Amino acid sequence: MTRRFNVLTRDAIKRLEIGARLTEGGITAQKLDNGDARWSVNIMVSGVRIHRVIGKESEGVSRADAETFIEQARVDERAGRLNLPSKRKTHLLFAELCDRYLERQEASGGKNLKAKREQINSKLIPAFGKMRVDAITEFTVRTHIKRRLDKGAAPGTINRELATLKHLLRDAVKAKDLKAIPCQVVMLSEPPGRIVVLSDEDCDKLLQAAVMASDPDLWVFVAVGLNTAMRHREILRMRWDQIDWTRQRVFVPVAKAGMREQPMTPQLIEMLTKERSQRDPNEEWIFPNRNSATRVLPYRDAVSDGFRRAVIRAGMDPREVTPHVMRHTAITRLVEAGVDLPTIQRISGHKTLAMVLRYTHVHGTHINEAIAKIGRGLPTQSMMLPQITLHRPARA
Repeated sequence: MTRRFNVLTRDAIKRLEIGARLTEGGITAQKLDNGDARWSVNIMVSGVRIHRVIGKESEGVSRADAETFIEQARVDERAGRLNLPSKRKTHLLFAELCDRYLERQEASGGKNLKAKREQINSKLIPAFGKMRVDAITEFTVRTHIKRRLDKGAAPGTINRELATLKHLLRDAVKAKDLKAIPCQVVMLSEPPGRIVVLSDEDCDKLLQAAVMASDPDLWVFVAVGLNTAMRHREILRMRWDQIDWTRQRVFVPVAKAGMREQPMTPQLIEMLTKERSQRDPNEEWIFPNRNSATRVLPYRDAVSDGFRRAVIRAGMDPREVTPHVMRHTAITRLVEAGVDLPTIQRISGHKTLAMVLRYTHVHGTHINEAIAKIGRGLPTQSMMLPQITLHRPARA
């Protein structure tokens, strides 16, 4: 039975820009620098990953050839004739593992891919690239950390690189490239970072700048962020059918602390109701991925560039005001309003109360108002006790 493709269509492949790619069903078409299209497959067959370049269109290769390769691989597996080695003849080097990791991340639409590629190419490969993966130890990782600290790198910057290393090793085990993670990667302790909070005036300017932006989804993203305290990716994964309009809730199926029901303000419900009435009734995602040339996920995976331009238009510093600042702002407003911490935790989706406590800023106005309640100055003159004069007998 011939498979029907929705992404890898003939017209979509013709419209591909240089360097862009489309992936569907384990098949990838990529437009090369010379305008030719290259076909490759990346599939799992009985726990074994098969990643092969099938060929170029200039060589007469088409999508059908990629489909035939996949079907033949599955037939061979069922017949017990899959011609893949169960053991490598040479040890896997870290640089090779990085290439496989980035390919899988690109194919699956992994998050923060630009930052991960930069960390891998400029920091991790220079440190571990020529090493066998099974030769990486806690000592070699600590040596790398010391070199980075000696060069002036901040603990937070190093931790982000280590987080990429940990994710890379876990992904390799999952993909059967490694049998086990070779060593434990211990993160550095970090001082608590400064939490940036927008004023009410800043919030209004940011939302106005987003409304004026060319990106039609940006103002919706900002409105949701300021009215829910949701995380960046949680917002972008929202679907219309996940909203309970009567109870003013949206279901968040994927979150750091597990699935939850996210409360929304009446103002946001009103804005989303109007927006829904102007959208295609068959549209599933609130932030659909409309770029068919680079479509990997059905929803947008970032609005960072548009958000940055809106921040600049609003007269703020994009190095400080990131999408996560909207979450900081919303949670801080709840604290300032005197909302109890367990309720804030339910709204923010934090795993522990200790994480919510970070928002009880000592410099916040609510702290000043609270301490003022026990303020006590010098008594007025009328309240002063009468002075008592001691009369001492004169000396002889």
